[in-house]
Amino acid sequence: MTNSYTSIYVHTIFSTHNREPLLSSELRERLWAYMGGIARENKFKAISVGGVIDHAHMLISIPASIAVAKAVQLIKGGSSKWLHENFGSLRKFAWQEGYGAFSVGASQVDEVVQYIAHQDAHHRLRSFQEEYLYFLKQYNIAYDERYVWG
Repeated sequence: MTNSYTSIYVHTIFSTHNREPLLSSELRERLWAYMGGIARENKFKAISVGGVIDHAHMLISIPASIAVAKAVQLIKGGSSKWLHENFGSLRKFAWQEGYGAFSVGASQVDEVVQYIAHQDAHHRLRSFQEEYLYFLKQYNIAYDERYVWG
C-alpha cells in the first residue's frame, strides 16, 4: 500500500474545574462553535460539540498523526484562553486537569452525535459524576474513585 487510511473517532468528556457551573446556555453556543474552530485549525474535525453548565462533550475525528492527548490539550487550552480574553467574569476559568476519551466505531457515530445533542435532557436524569463513572465502567477502565474527581 502506498497510502495510509485511518478512521479514528474519539468521544471526549471534560468538566470545568471543580465542576463549577460556569457555562451558561448563551455562552455554550459560542464556546462549542469556537472549540470546533480549534479542531479545524489543527487539522482534525469536531463532529459534534455539546454539554451543559459544568462539562463538555466532543466527538472528534483525528488523523493518525495527532495523539488524542494533543487534540484534547489544543481544545482545552485554546478554549480557556478564548474565555479568558473575551469574558471578564471568566478570567480565571479552567477546565479540569484530566479528561475522558472513549473510542467510537464508525457505526456508532450517529448515536454519539445524538447523545451529545441531548445533554440537557440527559442530565435531568443523571449527574455528571454518574455519567462519567458509567463511561469508565462501560469501557472497562480501571479507576480509583479517590482520584477521579481531583
